[in-house]
Amino acid sequence: MAQHAAHKNRTLIAAIGDEDTVTGLLLAGIGDVNAQQQANFLVVEAKTTQEQIEDTFLAFTKRPDVAIVLINQHIAESIRGILDEYDAAFPTVLEIPSKDHPYDPEKDSVLKRVQLLFGD
Repeated sequence: MAQHAAHKNRTLIAAIGDEDTVTGLLLAGIGDVNAQQQANFLVVEAKTTQEQIEDTFLAFTKRPDVAIVLINQHIAESIRGILDEYDAAFPTVLEIPSKDHPYDPEKDSVLKRVQLLFGD
């Protein structure tokens, strides 16, 4: 019962993506900055380092208010090792396409786990 109550506080969607994706999500209303001035999104640009992406992903997955982490699949490729090791139910991590990079189900770590579970 206490575990269920903990999940009730997970009300945010976090995003790691290119400018177009994050802008669209912010326009849809997912944007939030908490009391510690931590945003729930990261716009990945050419100057964004892999370390920044990794640190942001790990920070989002440790936040008790985040229910879902959306990440562009082409950005997820740069931190594939961390994504493949991540196995928590909450927050759920979903790889999404971007305008310039279509979705490839062969690369999606969540889909691979589901296929293993069902023996596909």
